[in-house]
Amino acid sequence: MSIGQIIGWSVLALLALFVLISLIRALFFTPKKREIPVYPDEAVDEARAAKNLSQAVQIPTISYPEQDKVDWTQFERFHAFLEEAYPNVHKHCTREVVPPASLLYHWKGKNPDLPPMALLAHIDVVPIEDGTEGDWTHPPFSGHNDGEFIWGRGTVDMKNHLVCIFEAAETLLAEGYTPERDIYICLGDDEEVVAGGNSGASKIRETLIARGVTKLASTLDEGGAVLPIPKVPGVLPESTLAGVGVSEKGFADIEIAVTSRGGHSSAPPNHTAVGELAEVVRDLERNQFKSKMLPHIVNIIDQAGRRMPYYLRVVMVNHKLMKPLFLAVMKRIPQAACMIRTCTAVTMAQGSPASNVLPQRASIVANFRMMPGTTTEDVVKHIRKVVRNKNIEIKVLRKIEASPFSSTDNPAYQALHDLILHSAPNAMIVPYLVMGGTDTVFYEPICDNCYRFSPFFMPLDLLMRTHATNECLAINTLGDGVRFFKRYIKMAAEDNA
Repeated sequence: MSIGQIIGWSVLALLALFVLISLIRALFFTPKKREIPVYPDEAVDEARAAKNLSQAVQIPTISYPEQDKVDWTQFERFHAFLEEAYPNVHKHCTREVVPPASLLYHWKGKNPDLPPMALLAHIDVVPIEDGTEGDWTHPPFSGHNDGEFIWGRGTVDMKNHLVCIFEAAETLLAEGYTPERDIYICLGDDEEVVAGGNSGASKIRETLIARGVTKLASTLDEGGAVLPIPKVPGVLPESTLAGVGVSEKGFADIEIAVTSRGGHSSAPPNHTAVGELAEVVRDLERNQFKSKMLPHIVNIIDQAGRRMPYYLRVVMVNHKLMKPLFLAVMKRIPQAACMIRTCTAVTMAQGSPASNVLPQRASIVANFRMMPGTTTEDVVKHIRKVVRNKNIEIKVLRKIEASPFSSTDNPAYQALHDLILHSAPNAMIVPYLVMGGTDTVFYEPICDNCYRFSPFFMPLDLLMRTHATNECLAINTLGDGVRFFKRYIKMAAEDNA
């Protein structure tokens, strides 16, 4: 037998062995057994929660980038609403207005030596797009309760979350509960519009530091939810996904400009400033950032693979060896590509003020969403590297750097995990990277354990109405939301958390 034949047969033997091992491993590549936590029932006034959410939505606390457009009297109305709706909270907790309209509540615990925890929410909501008011089934600030849903702006983002925090605190205080550690409830006034150091959340953080709070044990903000995963015949059974945000992408708005002599359009050069700028856009879009498979993506693939039929588990059991294939596929799907790389989106352009005038300056604004580990400085270097025109002007307009990853090996995250498992025993529970922005980033200088999760079962069609027409919340999710926060407060406020 020749050397070539020996090598060929050896390769075939190794391949056969690999297939055999995969067939055996696939038998055991099934969902891991989990002990479902059991907790005592919690008293919840679901009717009051629904009434208060309805009232909260009726107060149009709309934020705008231009503060002079904001109707601050609506925020004052919201402050008064909270005071009236939750008398126990306002009797036992101190409340401080952080100008212009953020709120900071301090619930004192038994042990002042323990680092405090914080529950985060925001008061503001986005405006209704002009011309769409009549498209709503019920007026957007009616808070209409039809017995099944509460309708209106803020029912999902995020007055539901805020109201459930206060319902939990109000009930716990009525029951005589005192936490082991101090608890802060932090309500920002401009989460929907502000990116930068002057946000309501950053002012709350600075207020905490001024009060001597330089380290928080944990924070919990909006973020993931419990989502139904529809059945994919022959591939994946009907399932549930619960994502807990442990980091979030950064973002940077960067202006890129080119200059030219200008003049009259009757005697144009081969390339105007706009034409040169088109080449810049082409270079940016053709040279995307490098993709990488972060652990949370591997976790999702692993958990989904374990739920697949045996013939697919034979393949999925080797998912760690198939990272290049997964990356290649995900890069071609925009909704998946954003999970594995820093994204480039050219969103704005400007040229001359008239059609017969050659622009002396043309510019674009590109929005970059940075993966953890990629900074704004890295983005600027990338632009300089991939754009062939070396005479471009680059200006960073706004930025928030990407978050570090919070640990999943601590009592605060374990409390979230166990509470989700209790309410959704078959859920795939995954720590993940939040694509958008939350107020959490402003607390990271004083907290290492920052989590983003809203305890609501959210069908995809309702989730897609966030910031859109017919935003609404199923009333039957409110009771579970209040129970979640009552339990989470007790668990995360313990001495070992």
